[in-house]
Amino acid sequence: MLHVDLDQFIAAVEVLRRPELAGKPIIVGGRGDPTERAVVSTASYEARAFGVGSGMPLRIAARKVPDAVILPVDQEAYLAASDTVMATLRSQPGVTVQVLGWDEAFLGIETDGPEAFARQVQAAVLERTQLHCSVGIGDTLARAKVATGFAKPAGVFRLTAGNWLEVMGGRPTRDLWGVGAKVSGRLAALGITTVAELAASDPQDLVPEFGPKMGPWHASLGRGDGASVVDDTPWVARGHSRETTFQHDLTEPTQVDGAVRELAARVLEDVLAEGRPVIGLTLKIRYAPFDTTTRARKIPGTSDGNEILERVLDLAGEIDAGRPIRLLGLRAEMAMPDNARQGHTPTRGGW
Repeated sequence: MLHVDLDQFIAAVEVLRRPELAGKPIIVGGRGDPTERAVVSTASYEARAFGVGSGMPLRIAARKVPDAVILPVDQEAYLAASDTVMATLRSQPGVTVQVLGWDEAFLGIETDGPEAFARQVQAAVLERTQLHCSVGIGDTLARAKVATGFAKPAGVFRLTAGNWLEVMGGRPTRDLWGVGAKVSGRLAALGITTVAELAASDPQDLVPEFGPKMGPWHASLGRGDGASVVDDTPWVARGHSRETTFQHDLTEPTQVDGAVRELAARVLEDVLAEGRPVIGLTLKIRYAPFDTTTRARKIPGTSDGNEILERVLDLAGEIDAGRPIRLLGLRAEMAMPDNARQGHTPTRGGW
């Protein structure tokens, strides 16, 4: 199986539209105005060299790279480019394609020459879209995904059970797919700091910290184990979410109420179009200057917009009165159809 990841995808699409930007530090985020509250969606390799990364406040990114070209997000352009790439991948003979997002997918193929096939895929994508991609080859989805990091930019790299510990053993656990800073910190508290240590751990020893499902799952990540089948079952969204960063803090109850209702209307439009009942709601609140909390609640399944709004307003009633708010977000979780792919995120069991 192969993992295909487009190199600096959003920035690359912008360069295709404006070739004079090639080789320059490019930052894409918000409306392209670093004086506004917004975050970086992506940055070119030239900008990343200065420490700019996705999710960074746009104003901080602009300070790090004063000469950067800062552009607004153009979602339609990126979706169109992504659709062309995925169609190109699906056109390869004998391949199964499991799309992970705008800029990445797993490919399943029976071949004695995976490197040659990877180069064939890269050439096809480049010819059709003028975009470069990196390809990881593995005997599990996890190993293929991790391998792509060693292939960038525009290269090919293979990770299997045979060389997994040789390549990954001495690396920190946060280098694994599905292990972020928080999980790696919790593992470190257990004396596990490297991939080799995690691979050698007894899965049951992780259960007290992570639970009966996630403990063994984290241990399997250390070994690079997991699913070894590419599944092209169409992905079905488990939920829809929206969030708004306010250019000026909300300080009045009427402002907060209006913002919550507007968010709810946008999310309701998304979920009601799916035709599946809502079974859970999560309200995200970011107080000034940057204190983020969430309020979540399971609800009896319903497609009644008025009832869902009432439940959202109940959650909003838990917002701390008098605290300035800089961001609000809302997520509605829906019931899943019986034929949906098992496992709702790429890094959880079932994929």
